[in-house]
This record gives sequence, C-alpha cells and structure tokens, in this order.
Amino acid sequence: MDGRFASVDELQAQLGSHAYLADRGLATAIHLALSLDKPLLLEGEAGVGKTEVAKVLAELLGRRLIRLQCYEGIDASQALYEWNYARQLLAVRAM
Repeated sequence: MDGRFASVDELQAQLGSHAYLADRGLATAIHLALSLDKPLLLEGEAGVGKTEVAKVLAELLGRRLIRLQCYEGIDASQALYEWNYARQLLAVRAM
C-alpha cells in the first residue's frame, strides 16, 4: 500500500471528494494500514460500504481493485490461489 495521505483528515477529505463519507474510526484504520504498509480486512453487514470504500481507495491510489467474495466454507487456498469472482458468486447463490 501507499502512505500518500499525510493525515487522517486528508484521507477523510479525499474519500469525501469521491462521495464516500468515512467516519473518523474508519479513516484512522485505513490511514494506519496505508502508513504501516499493512493489509486491512473489512467486515460487516451487507450494504454498509465495504466494497465502495475499497473502490474509492483503489481509485485514489491508482490501483486495480481485486474483489474477493467470501462465504462460509471458503478456505485459504481458495481465497488466495483459486480466485474466481464469478465462481465464488455462484457458490454463494447456491447456498
């Protein structure tokens, strides 16, 4: 990751400029992950904005977004080495 945002406030403003309103806690977590060059895993109910913040961050950082649809029963090898969004989506719908 790239720590190109000087502060949490700057990151929050950049997210807002792309129509994503992040609260202070989320902006802080993202800023720390970027600054420390560490991954950030987002979890939560459907519709809370996990994918949207990932899309906005990818755009702000000039990176390609790779989306992983998780579901009960997915294991590390499937998530890390057998990435196929369409197949994962079909598996989720079949449940």
